[in-house]
Amino acid sequence: MNHPAELAIHQYLEKALSEGVAFSEETADKIAKDIKEAVKRQFNNGRKDREFTLRMSNIGRPTCQLWYDKNKPNVALPMPNTFIMNMLMGDIVEAVFKGLLTEAGVKYEDTDKVNLDCGDTSISGSYDLILNDAVDDIKSASDWSYRNKFESYNTLAGGDSFGYVAQLAGYAKASNKKAGGWWVVNKSNGQFKYVPATGLNVDTEVSKIKDTISKVETNKFERCFEPEIETFRGKVTGNKVLNKNCSFCSYRFDCWPSLVERPAVKSQAKQPPVVAYVDLRKEYMDE
Repeated sequence: MNHPAELAIHQYLEKALSEGVAFSEETADKIAKDIKEAVKRQFNNGRKDREFTLRMSNIGRPTCQLWYDKNKPNVALPMPNTFIMNMLMGDIVEAVFKGLLTEAGVKYEDTDKVNLDCGDTSISGSYDLILNDAVDDIKSASDWSYRNKFESYNTLAGGDSFGYVAQLAGYAKASNKKAGGWWVVNKSNGQFKYVPATGLNVDTEVSKIKDTISKVETNKFERCFEPEIETFRGKVTGNKVLNKNCSFCSYRFDCWPSLVERPAVKSQAKQPPVVAYVDLRKEYMDE
């Protein structure tokens, strides 16, 4: 375990499972209130024609994606109508997890709005909680992300296309607190863990945030990632595939007009994995 509060929560859950606990009405009401506000926020605040602004939640994302958000939001792939449910599940996880912290006797400061002063630009957002004088975020994750992306700070920072590192650093700087880490809950089985932000340099990340602001204000499109060479069984196929950092970008088809998502051309599996090809050799195009 990476945080003392982890043990407190596990002990509380063990007691609840074995003999039951008297969950307080006050905490239950707070969870219900937070979920009610989340439901209203997710269903009432449609995303169509939303004005582009830089926020803590997007300031760490690639500048090419931010350029599209600002200039060509209409070319984004449509969100599935289940997107609201997915976001709401994250809100519910956060509300319940905070309730667990409270009932397990863990003292923390609840969410609050902050502003990060970056010269002529101010970046605003709301952190999740402050625990032991450090800012923490609560994230819900798929089983794969829980085991791989959130394995450590290094694995998260090494493929942080959603900007979680910059987000946490921004909250820490704006609140004049330390950068703590991430409480991560596995949506598939309820497992949870704490991933400390070991190695995160707040001043370095804030400098990157300022660079991002400058690039967004310059408003010149530049791709942040280049395609990757495809290999099969250690040999180069001659094809190029989309960079992994671009996999979840809603603008990938407009950014790469030649992009084709299709089963892997070299795979011999009954159900080959789908691969995003940016450059596909001619002999594979008509297959």
